[in-house]
Amino acid sequence: MSARDYARSMPDNPGVYLMKDINDEVIYVGKAKNLKRRVTSYFLPNRDIKTACLVEKIDHIDYIITGNEYEALILENNLIKKYTPHYNILLKDGKSYPVIKITNEDFPRIYKTRRIIKDGSQYFGPYAKPGELNAYLDLVEKSFPLRLCSGSLKDKKKACLYYHIGRCSAPCINKISKQEYAKYIKSCIDFLSGDDSSLIKQTEKEMYEASKRLDFETAAKKRDVLEALKGIQANQAVQDYNDEESRDYVAIEMRSYLTTVSIMQFRAGSLIGKALYRSESLGDEDETLFSFIVQYYEDGDSLPREIYVSHEVDKDLLERYFSENFKHKVKVLTPMDGKHYRILRLASENASRDVEKRLKDQDNTPALEVLQKELNLTRIPRHIEGFDIAQLSGKYTVASLIVFRDGNPSKREYRHFSIKSLDGKIDDFESMREAVSRRYTRLLAENAELPDLLMIDGGKGQVNAVYEILEALDIADKIAVIGLAKEHEELVPPKDGKTIRLEHSNEGLRVLIAVRDECHRFATSFNQRMRSKEASFSLLESIDGMGKKRSEKVMKRFGSIEAILSLSAEELKKEAGIPLSVAEKILHKLNF
Repeated sequence: MSARDYARSMPDNPGVYLMKDINDEVIYVGKAKNLKRRVTSYFLPNRDIKTACLVEKIDHIDYIITGNEYEALILENNLIKKYTPHYNILLKDGKSYPVIKITNEDFPRIYKTRRIIKDGSQYFGPYAKPGELNAYLDLVEKSFPLRLCSGSLKDKKKACLYYHIGRCSAPCINKISKQEYAKYIKSCIDFLSGDDSSLIKQTEKEMYEASKRLDFETAAKKRDVLEALKGIQANQAVQDYNDEESRDYVAIEMRSYLTTVSIMQFRAGSLIGKALYRSESLGDEDETLFSFIVQYYEDGDSLPREIYVSHEVDKDLLERYFSENFKHKVKVLTPMDGKHYRILRLASENASRDVEKRLKDQDNTPALEVLQKELNLTRIPRHIEGFDIAQLSGKYTVASLIVFRDGNPSKREYRHFSIKSLDGKIDDFESMREAVSRRYTRLLAENAELPDLLMIDGGKGQVNAVYEILEALDIADKIAVIGLAKEHEELVPPKDGKTIRLEHSNEGLRVLIAVRDECHRFATSFNQRMRSKEASFSLLESIDGMGKKRSEKVMKRFGSIEAILSLSAEELKKEAGIPLSVAEKILHKLNF
């Protein structure tokens, strides 16, 4: 019985499926509203490379029926923890952001921990930057004479060294009352809550008083504390003054099986930290992000009120999961514009840079040698270029050119071409001809290096259209050309060359698929930016006091919404030549 037969035999019920290899090891766990429909989708002919690689490793598939999709979610999470399947996303290091703990004692201690215990203690954080947390604790120790010892104070017979050097108030030998000690704790809580202005004023006052007493040693210590306080205050400058709610921004980027998730956390209006989580997965981006979120918040601690996600996960199911498991109401959202969209895009950019760095660090020389052999090339294709076309109903037609060096992306060499020859028609062949002609006419004019291999996203028609251009430029014998037909990931040579079909696990094929996927991503993102620019123009026009001419002037001057938002109302008024009241309306509208 083949893996496909196992899929076809599944029921139309919600549940969890367990994909297993020939050794009966669980390699992937997933959930589904409809088991049969979901699992058979893995075997469709137009599946992507990750899915195809996963399917090749499946020997048989087991399943467990549940009462509904919510029960399937709970079971899936438990089975992932039980089996740690190789091709699911796994948080190997856990969430493990450190926090600052103020213990629930008569004379509380303050220290760093990664464990949150519901024992009445207070916790501050989490802190994604250990250096920042250590700076906080160092300041607390310098500023407040709090006890550093653990255990019961009743067992203490004499004060420790910290008391004698002025770092502890020695509650163990009754040198301070509960009420006085509580004042220190309150100041600490204010400081850790972000209200450090009163502490700065108090430290300044103590510094000046020490100077007046000619106690220069104490004054110098207070000066050092004051400088550290102001430094931390400066590091907290990334703030959102319009929203005091807690929010997390979670973005995923995948290149082949490499996965990076970026998280940016806002608490009380401040960006308290950002972190990157690296993993490997053969799931699609939506289900991988969903699984990550469930694992990341599985203890229910530090849940925000809102989670903004980069992909269309099942938001209702996640919200129900948080509500029923942790009695915590969380909104899961995918913003399309505004300030939350811009922060989420920054998180996506962080994830993208990281996963591309990981991809670049890989040694792909063996894969290029395989590709040379499979395509019968005269040399290893160390310089590969790829083209793709993106358009929306004939508008914003663009071609992307991406460059791979030694099997990895060379982003500084990427280019895009706004197609000029179509006059609103939809013609991918002609678009490809124009882009290829413009690219290689320029390289020849500059006597620049030509690629070893040109990869075209498409079948025989697109490949031959490109080959005709190379013949016209008299370089068809200098650049090898291959097409990648998506339905079966077949390699299509020009003219009468025979189509080549390789196993999806073939390393050479995987390089070409990476080129194709990067082409598509780059073309689509540029296409979206063009649409976004037009949408931004429409948004400006809708603001009272902004007509068509004034909107055109502003967009021409600044180019993007982000550039406008970087200005104050006064700067916008001056540089755009518009009334201050209109500038204020623009900034107010764009921020919401």
